[in-house]
Amino acid sequence: MGAYRGLLVYGEFIDGKVTTITRELMNAGRRLSDELNQPLSTVLIGKHLQEAAGEVIALGAQKVYLVDDPLFAESHPDLHVAILIEVCQRITPSIILFGNTEMGRDVAPRLAARLRTTVTTDCVDLAIDPETERLLQSKPVYGGNAIAVWVSESHVPQVVTLRPKVVTPADPDTSRKGEIASFDITLDESMIRTKRTETVKEEVKGLKLEDAKVVVAGGGGIGGSDGFKILDELAKVLGGAIGASRVPCDEGWIPGNLLIGQTGQVLNPDLYVAVGISGAPQHMSGCSSSKYLIAINRDPDAHIFKEADFGVVGDYADVIPALIEKLKTLPK
Repeated sequence: MGAYRGLLVYGEFIDGKVTTITRELMNAGRRLSDELNQPLSTVLIGKHLQEAAGEVIALGAQKVYLVDDPLFAESHPDLHVAILIEVCQRITPSIILFGNTEMGRDVAPRLAARLRTTVTTDCVDLAIDPETERLLQSKPVYGGNAIAVWVSESHVPQVVTLRPKVVTPADPDTSRKGEIASFDITLDESMIRTKRTETVKEEVKGLKLEDAKVVVAGGGGIGGSDGFKILDELAKVLGGAIGASRVPCDEGWIPGNLLIGQTGQVLNPDLYVAVGISGAPQHMSGCSSSKYLIAINRDPDAHIFKEADFGVVGDYADVIPALIEKLKTLPK
């Protein structure tokens, strides 16, 4: 790979704090850099970055490149691509890691095209080939029915996006030391070809789905929005949150942002209760990393039972109220 060396993580942050996906990327990057015996760096683009820089050093970055300017108060993919091209030309990393987020999906392919290299999106596992030291990039194919391993045999840098929740976030260690370097790049607003006209923040009451250790998810078998009231009660007793498969979201029984699966959120809770869910691969790709999966379905042949650790065959309208009453009698 010639002069190309090291791993670069594209860091994302909200209100000056690094995001969960960035912490996950740092964990994945730290492991890969140890295998390759190559340095791990992070690039942060935005405004007022010093606190975030210290945070990623505690997460394992040996060097943090800051592009700090009021122009980046809002995230503009056009500017980020231009910045990353210059960063890559200066430091020549062999691997660049993005989160498979809105920004990652927008920036990574355009960066790869400009650098005349390859990109693999939505990876669920990353490893190093011990013989070639190339990056092995695993991702779902055929609607989630199989996992394919991709390798960029000669192109560098190797650019990938990593699916959220497939890697445990890195734990900070404040004793770690690292270098912070500012990048001075000349940019102007004429380079911005898209403009954000409005930002709408959705109000989330209670526990966020992605942060929940217990998730109760409903599928088409719930039959309507009223059924989710029962699921919500179970979630509250368990101290968790509710989610859904595709049908309830499409039918408007539950908000679309609670969709779990290949085109929704990917979760790894301690406990996942699937109610009235058939177990289609598209949904299972969003919950298969759960520590324990319990299925409740009246169809004994539902595929979900092949995936579940425990299963209950029966009508959820009978099973869940009885389960709630039993849970209420247990010691806290």
